[in-house]
Amino acid sequence: MNMRNLAVWGLIAALVVAMMIAMQGSSVAANAEKVPISDLRQMATEGQLAEVTVTNDRVTAQTSGGDTYYAEKLPTNIEASTWFADQGVTVNEDAESGFSLGGLLLNLLPLILILGLFLFLMRQMQGGGGGRGAMSFGKSRARMLTEKHGRVTFDDVAGVDEAKEELQEVVEFLKDPSRFQRLGGKIPKGALLIGPPGTGKTLIARAVAGEAGVPFFTISGSDFVEMFVGVGASRVRDMFEQAKRNAPCIIFIDEIDAVGRSRGAGIGGGNDEREQTLNQLLVEMDGFESNEGIIIIAATNRPDVLDPALLRPGRFDRQVTVNNPDIMGRERILKVHMRNVPLAKDVDPKIIARGTPGFSGADLANLVNEAALLAARRGKRVVAMQEFEDAKDKVLMGPEKRSMVMSDKEKRLTAYHEAGHAIVSLKMPSTDPVHKATIIPRGRALGMVMQLPEDDKYSQTRQEMTSRLAVLMGGRVAEELAFGEEAVTSGASSDIQMATRIARAMVTSYGLSDEIGPVDYSDNSDPYSRPNHVSEETSKRIEEEVRKLIQHGKDEARRIMTDYKDQWTAIAEGLLEYETLTGQELNDLLEGKPPSRPDEPDEPQGPASAVPVIGKRRKNLGGDEPGGEPEPA
Repeated sequence: MNMRNLAVWGLIAALVVAMMIAMQGSSVAANAEKVPISDLRQMATEGQLAEVTVTNDRVTAQTSGGDTYYAEKLPTNIEASTWFADQGVTVNEDAESGFSLGGLLLNLLPLILILGLFLFLMRQMQGGGGGRGAMSFGKSRARMLTEKHGRVTFDDVAGVDEAKEELQEVVEFLKDPSRFQRLGGKIPKGALLIGPPGTGKTLIARAVAGEAGVPFFTISGSDFVEMFVGVGASRVRDMFEQAKRNAPCIIFIDEIDAVGRSRGAGIGGGNDEREQTLNQLLVEMDGFESNEGIIIIAATNRPDVLDPALLRPGRFDRQVTVNNPDIMGRERILKVHMRNVPLAKDVDPKIIARGTPGFSGADLANLVNEAALLAARRGKRVVAMQEFEDAKDKVLMGPEKRSMVMSDKEKRLTAYHEAGHAIVSLKMPSTDPVHKATIIPRGRALGMVMQLPEDDKYSQTRQEMTSRLAVLMGGRVAEELAFGEEAVTSGASSDIQMATRIARAMVTSYGLSDEIGPVDYSDNSDPYSRPNHVSEETSKRIEEEVRKLIQHGKDEARRIMTDYKDQWTAIAEGLLEYETLTGQELNDLLEGKPPSRPDEPDEPQGPASAVPVIGKRRKNLGGDEPGGEPEPA
């Protein structure tokens, strides 16, 4: 039991004792009747009183019959004891009873209660409920991690070789500073890790501390900012004082954009507390006092909003970009996460890595975990390749909804819709291979087609984007040709949304419209910068070009489904019969071969992608949520 708990229990005990004494002190007077002092004198004269107790402020009398009376004693009645004694009444004097402990505590009870309530509220506000006490207002909330908390090394980090090389010098300096100081070299004071969520920025920082074997302080950017001005700056000072006592060490600030945003943005009002915290951080990192042996590592996915003073040399000297891993990096990451998973002999991390371009390290960790959970639910003792394929489908498309009851008309409409996507993607130039087509509901989708790239892609050609527009419009065209204009449904809404985003990006961002030219007219969504102005005439021309691109894709899809109507119908009937067709089975159908369904599942017909679903029919009544597909690369 710590001192804080002892103080709380002591206060409670004092209050209980005070209440008991007060109740005991008042119990005597509880049965006594208050009368004027003249009535007591009258009773004494008539011989009715047996005993009188005289105090500084009252006279308490007991009659021969056992009744008790009391009267307030005036300061002038100093002869009361003598007078009652002259009347033959037994007199007891108690001069100190007016200053009894019970009366004193009773008088102090309200003050004690108010003081206790005030201390409790101060502890809650200033200590943040974290148990730091009322005087820890400006104390740092940085937590120091040691080897007892789980040591992480570079062996536990894979797929970010460039970032590891950049930070290797930091590790070598912490191990042997004299090696660099001998030649007059100075280690970078700070390293800023930049990258999308889930790429392992925090893990890399822990690995640097683990490799160097030094203390590792971790704190979030939001832990500095409080509602009281000056608290954040005080916490920054306290954090660096702790670091100096444990130097050499590493301070890791996660989500530094919470405190490091540009000062004086002028939009949304200023925050004096945040700006003072940032100013103190700038001074501590490169001020008058040098902090030797203290290396700052920070992480953010919003480097564009950081203050320029934070990024200058001398503070964050190095900006290390941590991107999503490539195919070799994904393979190494998978091997790291598969260390503690019993695998079947058919599991090949290289094939899984080829099937997951665009996945981050967190996505791959989730994929391995989902595969292990699937194998456990199926009662298997090892995780096979089939579990990884099913887990990949679940991560990318959502869980299957085989319990959903679909009418024959709805099922046929979905089959022809997805067959339209599939036939266009097989016939258009510069398209990615079709990995899978299904009419099994997943998530909000009633069916979908997965079109997957051969390799990692970092850009797209104009032909690839126009072909993708045709593929996306294939579902709507299929409904029109198969069931007529009157039977067209809202299931193509997500396809239309995606096609509109691609066409607008081609016109306004990529400069792929001859009519508009290579001019950037894209919408600027950054609230901290001035928006671009587009004239009404130019806006009309942009809308017309977007409509032309989408209409051209729709015409191409209509041409393909008209020229290859038999193959399109064969794919739709195959989906109605088998519900799911792989890429190889679709090619077999085009050649007139029935799909083969061996006992063992076929290997994937191409790598999966972080943008796998190029066409899907949604269940949509009165509107559709925005699709989950990102913008084209």
